[in-house]
Formats: sequence, structure tokens, C-alpha cells
Amino acid sequence: MKRIRTVAAACLATAAVAAGVATAGPAQATGSVHLAEIYYNSPGSDTGSNTSLNAEWVKITNSTTRTATLTGWTLTDASSHTYKFGTFSLGAGKSVYVHTGHGTNTTSHRYQNRSWYVWNNDKDTATLRRSTGTWADACSYSSSSRSYVYC
Repeated sequence: MKRIRTVAAACLATAAVAAGVATAGPAQATGSVHLAEIYYNSPGSDTGSNTSLNAEWVKITNSTTRTATLTGWTLTDASSHTYKFGTFSLGAGKSVYVHTGHGTNTTSHRYQNRSWYVWNNDKDTATLRRSTGTWADACSYSSSSRSYVYC
């Protein structure tokens, strides 16, 4: 009888640990702040006009259930062109577009204020880093047959 209780206690302990792991899993899978899409080849000729520059963008999505503070986060391409977020928060379930050219920053559109293109039309890698410098996400593409990539 003592052996049955010991086995039963061990099974209950294992079940409790398993339940704890099962509870932790969904909490970890509640979402992230990540790169969602890159529109790397703006329509038409690369004239360097502000309209053309702003048609080149990276979409960052917050798929969590909480507002994320992106102040100090960076978005970098393979050639080390870096955009650093100033004071900025991205609401839960929201996205922000980071355009290459000039414009007025809003809650859904940010501007790098550059005078020439950042994202190569054939291949590049976007890297998103937290304000601490730790990696948050990356997205690469190597195709000139399309103008965008979903990350």
C-alpha cells in the first residue's frame, strides 16, 4: 500500500509540474514585437523623390496584449543604415510603418528622414533590436522579382 501511495504522489507531482509547464507555454506565446513586412522596391523608377522614398518601408507589429515601449529600439539593414526610435509606444495589436523618406511622425507612421534608399532591391536583411541592443527579430529577402516580403 505504501508503494501505491508513493507512486500516486509521484504521479501527482509530475502532473503538477506538467500543468505548470502547460500554463507557462501559452503565456510565452502571447505574441511579440516583430517585423511583419518589408516593402523594399518602391513602384516606378528610383528617382529619390520623397514620395518614392516613402513607398519603401518596414512594417513592425506588436502582437502582444500590452503596449510596447519602442523608445531606443533600432531597425538596421545589412549595410548598417540604422533608424533609432525616439520616444514611442506601439499599442497592443497595432503596427507601425517605418518609411525611408521625410514626413511627420504619427502613431502608425515613422520616418527615417533619409535622402536616398535604404533597402536593396535584390537582397537585404532587416534587424530589429531592443533598446538594450538585444536581438528582437530579423527578416531577410533575396528576390528582385517582387517588391515586398512578408516576414
